[in-house]
Amino acid sequence: MNKTSRAVNHSLSTAAVLALAACSLNTPKTLVTIADARVDAAQFLDLGRPGDSEGDIVIFDQPLLNETMAKIGNNSGTCIRTRAGHSFQCQWTLTLEDGSIQVAGREFDQGTSTVSIVGGTGRYSRIRGEMESVNNDNGTFTQTLRYWTR
Repeated sequence: MNKTSRAVNHSLSTAAVLALAACSLNTPKTLVTIADARVDAAQFLDLGRPGDSEGDIVIFDQPLLNETMAKIGNNSGTCIRTRAGHSFQCQWTLTLEDGSIQVAGREFDQGTSTVSIVGGTGRYSRIRGEMESVNNDNGTFTQTLRYWTR
């Protein structure tokens, strides 16, 4: 093998290693949590027109559970009704032992809502990604976070 061939092979090997490393950085981590509204129900502030109407506010601070239903932290935040019978604009914090994760976005009354992960502290200090929130219709919400940290 001549000098040029060795250099080309070395360059290709380096490029392959870097490509594999880049692929692993693009694979998000997943964290599944369950917000338990059965224990500490959200507080509703009926503002403006009586009943479900734009501007109503929901305030919550509830246990945050893992998939085996063990408590791992708190799920706290607020939502403002932006479309009656349809959706809220929300921001909340998932407080865990090793840091916190802040999320914000539109939470639908039914189905799956996808909101942005907007920041974090501690282990999650450079987090980015998104969270899917599903109302389980039993007083709990399954929250699946897909995220990257630097």
